[in-house]
Amino acid sequence: MAGTVVFDLDGTLADTSGDLVAAANACFRARGLGDLLDPVVDALIAFHGGRAMLRAGYGRMPSDRLLPPGAEDEDFDRLLGHYGDAIAVHTRLYPGVEAALDRLAADGHLLAVCTNKPEALAETLLRELGIRDRFGAMIGADTLPVRKPDPRPYRAAVEAAGGQVGQSFLVGDTETDRKTAAAAGVRVALVAFGPEGEALSRLAPEVMLAHFDELPGIARDWLG
Repeated sequence: MAGTVVFDLDGTLADTSGDLVAAANACFRARGLGDLLDPVVDALIAFHGGRAMLRAGYGRMPSDRLLPPGAEDEDFDRLLGHYGDAIAVHTRLYPGVEAALDRLAADGHLLAVCTNKPEALAETLLRELGIRDRFGAMIGADTLPVRKPDPRPYRAAVEAAGGQVGQSFLVGDTETDRKTAAAAGVRVALVAFGPEGEALSRLAPEVMLAHFDELPGIARDWLG
């Protein structure tokens, strides 16, 4: 049985922060607040999701401005719309992603994506980036009734790709991914090139991945 490598998407396969922040700023501008988030300084906030970005921006509003009731829910829907309309303007794959995916496939490994991005947006982004066909399965935030760090989306991704959970591992970039792997009883490689960088070592993953060039070797060690 081939082993399975499961990837998170945002902050792991691709730096999506620029387009996420742009979508949030479009919501702030619509309220006459201007661009409240910086695409570089606030990249880490972007990887915590749309509501995290909105709340961070609201916290920077002038003290004399008040939001109407329900503003966050309204803006969250708008954010998703803005993001879907411009999902791959600034987004780029991290260096070495495509070569690593090719090598993993050549070595016989199955590949899957398990993300907390809504499924439709994740599917669109993977297609825009030209890598959707590399993955045998894609599980998004709303594919199941639960999302990471619940282990069920991870298990579903492995099984849909044709693999077995006991012969798999996760590649991610957040504490959520670390918790997901622990809940699923598998190893995790956390990337050292995302917004948190080497600081993620505090989560004690089995491996800190410095570059995607290292991933095929890790897969051989862990999966055979």
